[in-house]
Amino acid sequence: MVLARFLPKDEQFFDLFAEAAANALAAAKLLAEIIESGEDVERKVRRLRELEHHGDEITHRVYQGLHSTFVTPLDRDDIQRLAGGIDDFVDDLEEVGKRFRLYKLNEATAPAKLFARILTEQAEIMAEAIPLLSQVGKQSVDLRKAVLELHRAENEADDALNGALAALYDGVTEIPSLIHALRWGELYQLLEDATDKGEDIGNTLEGILLKYA
Repeated sequence: MVLARFLPKDEQFFDLFAEAAANALAAAKLLAEIIESGEDVERKVRRLRELEHHGDEITHRVYQGLHSTFVTPLDRDDIQRLAGGIDDFVDDLEEVGKRFRLYKLNEATAPAKLFARILTEQAEIMAEAIPLLSQVGKQSVDLRKAVLELHRAENEADDALNGALAALYDGVTEIPSLIHALRWGELYQLLEDATDKGEDIGNTLEGILLKYA
């Protein structure tokens, strides 16, 4: 394996990561539009599904690259973990949009809007930080800051979930309002799960920093 040190490393992965992160940001912004406006939901959810499919395609290209590349710029497990993490994040965003449409939750609650803001913030952090991996040694300060911000956002989401669930059944006195509350409770959990995926990406970035920074 000494020979590997002298072979060119395939840099395509950094471009694919940047593309995946930009796609995740577009998905997060679109989900925020769906939740905050409640307008044109059917079309926007279809578009969200298209973004999820595009994310799948990028992930597939990453995995194909791993099979065809002898020397990779980062550890193979880290490349696979990061690609899969971004893909999981977008999958969760698409699932939230799908449930929002299915349950006809056209008027968003304050907690839902807060989750949408947190997810968009996480996606913005990823879209700015992930392209820095191509110069991980030089950009370690900014990457560490991004890791901390992803953790902070997820902690905020935990607090938001606790608050939302605590007040979920306030004023519920009839079966229709109970069903409505149950649906929102499910959606809140899905939203918080998506922020967990954002934190997972932060954990992967942190692991890369420990190896290369």
